[in-house]
Amino acid sequence: MEIKEVVEMEMYIEELSSLFQSIVAGGASMNYLHPMSDKTAFNYWDSVLSENVRLFIGLIDGQIAGTVQLQYTDKENGQHRAEIAKLMTSTKARRKGVARKLLQHAEQVAKADGKTLLLLDTEKEGPANKLYQSEDYVLFGEVPDFAQDAFGTYLAGNFYYKVIK
Repeated sequence: MEIKEVVEMEMYIEELSSLFQSIVAGGASMNYLHPMSDKTAFNYWDSVLSENVRLFIGLIDGQIAGTVQLQYTDKENGQHRAEIAKLMTSTKARRKGVARKLLQHAEQVAKADGKTLLLLDTEKEGPANKLYQSEDYVLFGEVPDFAQDAFGTYLAGNFYYKVIK
């Protein structure tokens, strides 16, 4: 798998939109409800790049197999931390290590950018918990009814951190 940083969205926006829609249709709690319209998906990706967001894609045979974001804060007292966000793997590429490789890559970039603390959240009962725990993320809290899944059911959220000094 090749990992690339996206700095210009035009080439990837349709494929990323399709990936996002399929993830939401599968029930993932990604801040959006099903059905996710083409316009909603397109608008999300069209606005995601900024000076505080680094976006990475994993490519297998030239197709996007997954994506992850590093979101940096503009707060003066938080320049040491970043949030891992929107880690997604296409249904065709699951169980092939795509999410793990993207997560590890994001960590390496964050460290190279001088970050020492990573944060993330995920569904309490979601499959991503095993990945995060196996990558030494520390569960520090749970919030009941934190977000809705794609179909409107309220789910608890798990919150993790990892020190990457």
